[in-house]
Amino acid sequence: MNISQTEHITTKVETFGCRLNAYESQVVLEHLEAAGQRNIIVFNTCAVTAESERQARQAIRRARRETPDAQIIVTGCAAQISPEIWSAMPEVDRVIGNLEKMEASTWSQSALAKESLVVSDIMQAKETAKHLISGFGGKARAFVEIQQGCDHRCTFCIIPYGRGNSRSAPIGVISRQVQALVEAGVAEIAFTGVDITSFGGDLPGKPSLGQLARRVLTQVPDLKRLRLSSIDPAEVDDDLLNLIAEEPRLAGHLHLSLQAGSNLILKRMKRRHLIEDAKKLVDCVRKVRPEIVFGADLIAGFPTETDQLFEETLNHVHELNLTWLHVFPYSPRPGTPAARMPQVPRGVIKNRAAILRELGNSQSTKYLQSQVGKKFKPIMETAHRGRAESFAEIEIEEAQKIGEMPMVHITGIKDGRLLGTVENSV
Repeated sequence: MNISQTEHITTKVETFGCRLNAYESQVVLEHLEAAGQRNIIVFNTCAVTAESERQARQAIRRARRETPDAQIIVTGCAAQISPEIWSAMPEVDRVIGNLEKMEASTWSQSALAKESLVVSDIMQAKETAKHLISGFGGKARAFVEIQQGCDHRCTFCIIPYGRGNSRSAPIGVISRQVQALVEAGVAEIAFTGVDITSFGGDLPGKPSLGQLARRVLTQVPDLKRLRLSSIDPAEVDDDLLNLIAEEPRLAGHLHLSLQAGSNLILKRMKRRHLIEDAKKLVDCVRKVRPEIVFGADLIAGFPTETDQLFEETLNHVHELNLTWLHVFPYSPRPGTPAARMPQVPRGVIKNRAAILRELGNSQSTKYLQSQVGKKFKPIMETAHRGRAESFAEIEIEEAQKIGEMPMVHITGIKDGRLLGTVENSV
């Protein structure tokens, strides 16, 4: 589970989970700073797995021991879904819902002195919060929220109850946010949301994700690279396919919300795609952009998954030639249909997750080895490390400025990274 930390003096926001949470944590931090708040620790929680919630509880208890005088506030999806559980923790001073956390007024001195539990009905939300962040902690890459919530009900997923129904940010708001971040020195933007391929369905004219991406790239010519977060194989529009073919600033890397490589399991998950849909998408994209790299989310040990069905997933990782695998051991979430299905033993789930991760390591190593001798223009995230458009990390000896895009000749691989030399330094 991804855990990141954003802090300023004695104000800190700890983020658990997704890129959307990372963006929203930056919003919360800027609200806290604008309100002049100090000595506050905010935990922006995730509810995707039981493990993510366990990690958050552990971090909260540690924070109370280490900073006994700090005000501890819990927000995020886990807090939205089960506010009473988090409020009952003796270490927690306040619980704030996902809608409330995005409002500047929530973080004022007077508001924080009032109720200790502020969580509204997120299913009543009709639009995204219209907020702009001024930067992303001096980083070269930043996330921008383009969409919230989800209208679908996969049998394993509790997130719609933490995020509400799908709603899109207006294109003008997104463009202004991207422009502001580029002016602050950000070189790469990643569009993020709960279900970004559903973008625009609730907006006037129903613009597509591809139309949004084209508009932003046109309106912000100084943006060096645009990346998409996880996309649904059932919902990729022709505008996006055309943009992939035509626009080099759109990163040659797509991450699929695949979840399984077995049609039977996909149906029991109540996913909208079958493995044939994923194959069709991958084939269409590779025809117009052969060098593109695919990643995927995969769940190991979903209820009723037999050895044979698991083998189908392994086979399709090879068949689709997936490079970056994000593996989740299945974790039953109370209130979801999958939690009531026949469960796979925990030891089997753990073993299958390990096999998938090992396969993922093999796939990524194979890809990295195939890139030796080639040239890339990574966006530098530190003086010596950058990220290629394929999402491969590149390490170089020659120090560069953060956000620069030097031409790098790849000479080898080490510890899951490409090694290279800046071409004009040879």
